[in-house]
Amino acid sequence: MADTTTARPPGAGGRGSRGRRDQGAPFRKPRWPRAYAFALVTGALFLFSWIGQFVFQMAVESNEASQHGQSFAWAEFLPQFLASTFENWQSEFLQLIWQAAGLALFYHWGSSQSRESDERIEAKLDALLRERNLDPRNP
Repeated sequence: MADTTTARPPGAGGRGSRGRRDQGAPFRKPRWPRAYAFALVTGALFLFSWIGQFVFQMAVESNEASQHGQSFAWAEFLPQFLASTFENWQSEFLQLIWQAAGLALFYHWGSSQSRESDERIEAKLDALLRERNLDPRNP
């Protein structure tokens, strides 16, 4: 008996194609964890470091209180912890946010550096089109 099945590209329909993800679509949206992997890892590192700061600062405060013959007081610890947290955020995160947001803002406004790179990309694309005997003005 002759085999009558024909080869179909992935996601072209037919039996068994409903359960599979479309592998042929080059612009499909990635799944949520993969799409936000950088944010998830950054958030996890942030929480890990913040919890570490909390634990170690609480241990220092507890040791200092016991050396002075006092008991640990949450009312004294929490304002001190929040103050040190905001000092760290001010010095580190605000600088980083300004660098990222400022660069994005200047790129959006079209600073001289961003315009230059756009012109270089256009020139490279035109050169590639001419190399393949295509008119860059009418691709």
